[in-house]
Amino acid sequence: MMIDPIQWVRRFAELVDEHTDELTELDAAIGDADHGSNMQRGTAAVVAAFAEDAPTTPSEQLKLVGMTLIRSIGGASGPLYGTFFLRCAAAAGDTEFDAPSFAKAFRAGLDGIVARGKAESGDKTMFDALAPAADALDEHLAAGDSLADALAAAVAAAAAGRDGTIPMLARKGRASYLGERSVGHQDPGATSATLLVLAAKQAVK
Repeated sequence: MMIDPIQWVRRFAELVDEHTDELTELDAAIGDADHGSNMQRGTAAVVAAFAEDAPTTPSEQLKLVGMTLIRSIGGASGPLYGTFFLRCAAAAGDTEFDAPSFAKAFRAGLDGIVARGKAESGDKTMFDALAPAADALDEHLAAGDSLADALAAAVAAAAAGRDGTIPMLARKGRASYLGERSVGHQDPGATSATLLVLAAKQAVK
């Protein structure tokens, strides 16, 4: 089993399209109400870039994704998602994106987000969805599960992490300015990050 990076990001763009209103509503409660539109614009730009001239290796494909997202997404999401994909690109090889190489790249992307945003578990950010997903992916692959089954577990872990942001007090980003008023709201970044993991699961072939 393997993942085509282009199909992964195209599916992510489709999921963002489907959930743009939800992301906007979540961000309206604790942010600038632009996460949905920003993510939609950025992922659409990536799809357009691939349609124009798609690189042939996973590392170059992921690098294009990262650079495009940084250029086209405003706010904190552009640098964070862009860094995720650039770190993925640096860890990815030039051959097919199989289970070990995908897990390695995903973990590198998560480490990039930590380095860029200084987020930790419980800060009420995308990290709260991506970190459990990376742990579940590694754990299930180490146990001998297929990439599809490992990513199914990663999606469940990401969704649990996303839902776990609801009672949290935001300690990073715009939501942190609200103090106690951030409690009781699902984090939009953790929500879009869960879509990213779901897109990977649906891109397995």
